[in-house]
Amino acid sequence: MSASIAPDEREQTEKVPAVDARKVYAKITWHLIPYIFFLYILAYLDRVNVGFAAVEFKRDLHLSESIFGLGGAIYFLGQFCFDLPSNLLLGKIGPRIWIARIMVTWGIIASLMTLVKGAHSFLILRFLLGVSEAGFFPGMILYLTYWFPSHERARAIAKFMTATSIAGVIGGVVAHFLLKLDGIAGLHGWQWLFLSEGIPTFLVGFSVLWVLKDHPDDAGWLTAAEKKWLDAELEKDRNEGGASLKNHLRDAFRMPMVWVLAAVFALDQIGVYTVNIWMPDILNGLVHRGHGAGAAGGAGASSFVALLSTLPYVAAAICTVVVGWNSDRTLERRWHIAGCFGLSALGFAGAAYAHNLYPALLAMTLAAIGYWSLMGPFWALPTRVLGGQGAAGGVAIITMIGSLGAFAGPSLTGRMKDLTHNFTAGLLVVGGLAIVGAGLCILLQTKAETPPGTSPSA
Repeated sequence: MSASIAPDEREQTEKVPAVDARKVYAKITWHLIPYIFFLYILAYLDRVNVGFAAVEFKRDLHLSESIFGLGGAIYFLGQFCFDLPSNLLLGKIGPRIWIARIMVTWGIIASLMTLVKGAHSFLILRFLLGVSEAGFFPGMILYLTYWFPSHERARAIAKFMTATSIAGVIGGVVAHFLLKLDGIAGLHGWQWLFLSEGIPTFLVGFSVLWVLKDHPDDAGWLTAAEKKWLDAELEKDRNEGGASLKNHLRDAFRMPMVWVLAAVFALDQIGVYTVNIWMPDILNGLVHRGHGAGAAGGAGASSFVALLSTLPYVAAAICTVVVGWNSDRTLERRWHIAGCFGLSALGFAGAAYAHNLYPALLAMTLAAIGYWSLMGPFWALPTRVLGGQGAAGGVAIITMIGSLGAFAGPSLTGRMKDLTHNFTAGLLVVGGLAIVGAGLCILLQTKAETPPGTSPSA
């Protein structure tokens, strides 16, 4: 007959082992963030490289400002249509296989951009690029919830999100050199740009199958004690934030906060992609009007501007990490987001009336800092109150609506440029929408900011 276990002994055997939390999170950060950071850089380069190629691309293909803006934006309609089903499939199939599939597919489409011959092929391939990449960004946000509880999430997301600003730095430097290959092997400079950034994505996509781990339990670099402790921490966080009770897809659709955050994210994406798609063109216009610092004309001016355009992204990368760290330190989200929106509005107002290159560059830097830096605290909000398929659906809903904002920003700016023959009106409209975003954040009352260890209010 087996001996019975005393209650105090049973409690001891079931007790979660004590570990050094800082070391565990540092270990997870070291093993995950650099790799997914690199993956997102590839994604972002393929998404926005058309902005760096703008001058020669429009000239060689005889595209109007409206068509170019539409082509920059139509990518996001593809994402809008397929973000939700893609993210739900990621939750069922697993991040490793699904992310690899996404990367291989979009690498192929990104490389085919070298075959663009005119407006129709440009619009079709940009739409297909959005379809093929759908689910990558919301999948990465969802993936981070498998590893970091909400009180660590703003920092983790901020470190991941700096990839978007670092991609701007890398994209500018790479474009500076690739655009100078114009005419080599019978290819335009922009064709070298698309080809050189599409093929690496295709090849790296296969590495995901071996490098990415679906869940902490699959990570050989975590000890058994660390895995047990992390599982307990994540479960505790889900219970405190209410995510354990809202883990069905219908919960995401029923939660008003998801739709408010979707509107906020759409306003953010309007500004982000206005910067991405139009900033090089805005600065290049000032250079060509003789306000630059002696830049060469033609391709030389474009490559100079591509290099100069990296500076706002450097500043945004630094500030994104700082804002994410401070948001987790204070466990405050809404005012961090609202403050970032306010800074972006100020930046766009300055850019609208700048008549010289360097004041315009400074203004666009302020706009970039604001739009990029709010990402950490923003994504910590919905991922605290939703779990399982609810989290997958909620994140996808937010990114889907955000895709509409990303579509509207570049196309609206291009249309208004055609009508007014300058960027002033378009930049002022986008800046005004940033103020609306700040107001929505201030009005948002949510238990997602409840500190760990306390009971969330309704």
